[in-house]
Amino acid sequence: MITEIKDISDIQKAADALEAEISKYVVGWPNVIKFLAIGIFTGGHILIEGVPGTAKTYLAKIFSDTINLSFRRIQSTPDLMPSDITGSHIFNVKTLEFDFHAGPIFSNIVLMDEINRAPPKTQSALLEVMQEGQVTIDGNTTQIEQPFMIIATKNPIEFAGTFPLPPAQLDRFMARLIMNYPPKEAWIDILEKKNQRGESVEVEQVLDSSSVISARKLIQDQVSLDDDVLSFISNLCNTTRDNSRIILGASPTASVSLLNASRGYAVIIRGSDKVTTEDVKAVAFDVLNHRLVIRDLEAGQDTKDYGVTKINDLLQSSLKSIQ
Repeated sequence: MITEIKDISDIQKAADALEAEISKYVVGWPNVIKFLAIGIFTGGHILIEGVPGTAKTYLAKIFSDTINLSFRRIQSTPDLMPSDITGSHIFNVKTLEFDFHAGPIFSNIVLMDEINRAPPKTQSALLEVMQEGQVTIDGNTTQIEQPFMIIATKNPIEFAGTFPLPPAQLDRFMARLIMNYPPKEAWIDILEKKNQRGESVEVEQVLDSSSVISARKLIQDQVSLDDDVLSFISNLCNTTRDNSRIILGASPTASVSLLNASRGYAVIIRGSDKVTTEDVKAVAFDVLNHRLVIRDLEAGQDTKDYGVTKINDLLQSSLKSIQ
């Protein structure tokens, strides 16, 4: 287990070790695994969306098992209440006082499974903790222990008993990672691993809490950006707001997420302490795709892939316009 991270190269090695361990159990999604590493090392929350049976929940669970942090899973249902997430005060008949029982949100990594099955009032219980890292219950505010990360899964094809995520909720996720069907060559590998191992899972822990916190501080303090990169991020977000085909473009929060994801990408993928515009381009789709409300989609003209291709085309045209 890696217990100390001293420089940028150590972060890249840690991310590679995470991917190597996770890939023993989940195959066909190296880019998704890399972005989960970017999320944990930069303090971003991740939304994983895809059709049923593509190992979204399984990947999130294996990812959490590779890091020595507290983990809780919340299974979203239409009758889930906000207090089921945050916790509540319960009357103690022995002491005649109200005792606080902490909810599952008081963990380092929280898996919100099938988040769109939770009703709006329950989804709103996540807004404060995702943005500010704190929870307010009965007027008392408690800080969440760091590192903290929410991984949510979402199924885009089921509508019965589901509730759409509002833009304010989506904007708090650093990235939406699309997990539809894996490449053809990965299917054989999936069957071989299941045939050999069955359902047996013995994940080796790769990182601990102190190494994650050290990595976050290094990325924040030692990764630099030139003014032209900052201008590129600003211009990209502005073009999404000026496009007549986009009803709701990228917010200032989106630009901050783009900045942080670019930092993580530069370190984890290239092992560099300097962000370039190519790093921004590499993460732009994952960071922005869930934040854009497309006019055609609002008119009921969605495509087979639930608008992903249209959003990608719009982002690519935005990138080309600011070359």
